[in-house]
Amino acid sequence: MINLDAHYPSYTQFNPEVPVWCVTPHEGRVIHRFFDTSPFSPSGRYMALFRMPFENRYPVPGERGQIVWVDLQEGTEAVIAETCGWESQIGANVQWGTSDTEIYYNDVDTTTWKPIGVRLNPFTGNKHIFEQGLFVISPDGKSAATTCPLRARRTQDGYGVIVPDDCLPKNNGLPYDDGIYITDIESGQRKQLISIGSMLESLGSQVNLDTYRTGESYGFQCRYNPQGTRLMMILRWLKPGGGEIKQAITVKSDGSDVRLAVSPEEYSKGGHHINWHPDGEHLTMNLNIDGDGIRFVQFRYDGTGLHKLVDNPGSGHPTVHSNGTHLLTDAYLKDTPAYGDGTVPLRWVDLRNGHETAIVRIHTQQAYDNTLRVDPHPAWDSGFKWIAFNGFADGTRRVYVADVSSLL
Repeated sequence: MINLDAHYPSYTQFNPEVPVWCVTPHEGRVIHRFFDTSPFSPSGRYMALFRMPFENRYPVPGERGQIVWVDLQEGTEAVIAETCGWESQIGANVQWGTSDTEIYYNDVDTTTWKPIGVRLNPFTGNKHIFEQGLFVISPDGKSAATTCPLRARRTQDGYGVIVPDDCLPKNNGLPYDDGIYITDIESGQRKQLISIGSMLESLGSQVNLDTYRTGESYGFQCRYNPQGTRLMMILRWLKPGGGEIKQAITVKSDGSDVRLAVSPEEYSKGGHHINWHPDGEHLTMNLNIDGDGIRFVQFRYDGTGLHKLVDNPGSGHPTVHSNGTHLLTDAYLKDTPAYGDGTVPLRWVDLRNGHETAIVRIHTQQAYDNTLRVDPHPAWDSGFKWIAFNGFADGTRRVYVADVSSLL
């Protein structure tokens, strides 16, 4: 049993409803990856995190951040690698495989300015290099899926890798040379699972192909469902005169059975941040379906059965607990549940009755621009009893752990 009290300072500001510790109390500038993967190792003993080299500006090509390995049992912290393959929101995509000996992250070959993926054994330092960056590892650890880490910057800063502007590919019309890519972890072989052009064509009358023959279409984020049977991708279409249209598309893990999960029409009403439900058949997200503001909604992978989960205002980065009855999320500083003083809640919502508790209140406001914002991105451990989240304290980014087992 890991005793965090033995090594880490408790976080007691605003009287949290659950025990909370700062697990990066020293140098700072540290974040965990995102809300859809766990920074906790499969055993729960270790955490894999990312340290930015600075916090007051956006990176330029070739600047290195650090992969940080935390031993929660011993209370130690070590820098185990450096990388140029990062941006400010999700770092270098640091995440675990299926054992404590596998940490994955992105890097950039600065001789070619091509993104690469790395598998690192934190105990031995042994590395394996993959020929393309990695966004998410499959639940069984056998494959990795990604959209293009370079093109991500065409739609939004913060989620890909930094290279010189003249090394950024540009998509026009219906791109058939860009889409979802799969890397076989054992062989290292990479393939394009399905192109954006093929996805759009497969949707038939659900989309207007003539529209997409103009402008630029890019894959943004992608993620496996918990069963590894289906992938979801956010597609962003940039209009020729400016502006953007989003939609969510799902496919089977072999690239077949393309389905429109969230249409451009639904997204345009106001929506952000989507994640798989634990059942692997449904997705949850923030969406404005009734015209009365963002709410937590749920729908099937093919877009059917769209409905509001509760009347509570939506916010942040929502995930549903494995029990299916509770939702965890954070909030942006501009969201309705934020406190207006630079702090935001971690919200625990009972989906059976809408009862809500602000289990932690954390400071996230920083002094620089929006690309450097600090989002908590609350993420579960594999047992769904601990959560990790980001905060901004003493002028720097820090990672916290909360024990929510008392709420279950």
